[in-house]
Amino acid sequence: MTLSTAFTASFGVRHPIALAPMGGAAGGALAAAVSRGGGLGMLGAGGGEPAWLARELPLVAGCGKPWGVGFQSWAIGPAAVEQALECEPTAVMFSFGDPTPFVGRVREAGAAVIVQVTDLEETRQALDLGADVIVAQGTESGGHGARHGRSTLPFVPVVVDLAAPVPVLAAGGIADGRGVAAALVLGAAGALVGTRFQATAEALVDAPTAEALVRGRGQETERNRILDIARSSRWPAKYTARTLGHPYLDRWRGREDELVGDPEATRRAYRADVASGEVPPAPVWAGEGVDLVTDRPPAADLVATLAAEAADALARAGRH
Repeated sequence: MTLSTAFTASFGVRHPIALAPMGGAAGGALAAAVSRGGGLGMLGAGGGEPAWLARELPLVAGCGKPWGVGFQSWAIGPAAVEQALECEPTAVMFSFGDPTPFVGRVREAGAAVIVQVTDLEETRQALDLGADVIVAQGTESGGHGARHGRSTLPFVPVVVDLAAPVPVLAAGGIADGRGVAAALVLGAAGALVGTRFQATAEALVDAPTAEALVRGRGQETERNRILDIARSSRWPAKYTARTLGHPYLDRWRGREDELVGDPEATRRAYRADVASGEVPPAPVWAGEGVDLVTDRPPAADLVATLAAEAADALARAGRH
């Protein structure tokens, strides 16, 4: 059973599954593997660091299938977008911030514009900009998202109704084929999957991170700003990050103002704790669906598995 949607038709992909452009994990090899597997692989370009892009873009640009690149709108400038467009992506995705300065150039280059939204105000802005696809991100998602966002289940249908006929991808807590099926039932044209693809053979994560994802449980995840503050990250305060447990969460929970109060001292202390091994070098970004991560398969195989599970779930639901 092939799951054909407005998303698969528009992008010429076999399955209604897209790789979340996760900074630090979704490199060129992972994006290419997802695209070859029949989904839409999305390179996680983050703030658009030129050397990183120069290394990773060729790995996906030559995959022979539709592919895309995702940026953090608040962190990039025009040069990063131009560097990506030189490789002729099928789509460019913008998340977290105002993508207005970049949309016209992407459209001029012939690439589709995908905009991730975390509330209805952002949805309306994305539609006013003429986004070709909207990604509705619920708070169950791993990594960064809205501090005061909404859960995926109630958020996606509202965005679907508001955006119609623009296709919507559901994101947040989707880590198996049943989640993909649920997204389709909610009216989405597909699913954007992140955490599950971090635990694949091609993901740019080290062995301890991959092991933590396989062992992790949803109740162990927490959405917070503590680690951004401690690491001196420039992420805007309106976006928090969902991670697995971390010593700094236990140490500073409810005391964020103290961390903010002396940023230089905080930075020194965090670096010292990393150097001593008291805290891990980086947070483990993980969504609430991390319970469903049990192995590290090749990403192309995972795409096929998710699609087959989704088709089976929909068929079983239809028999009841």
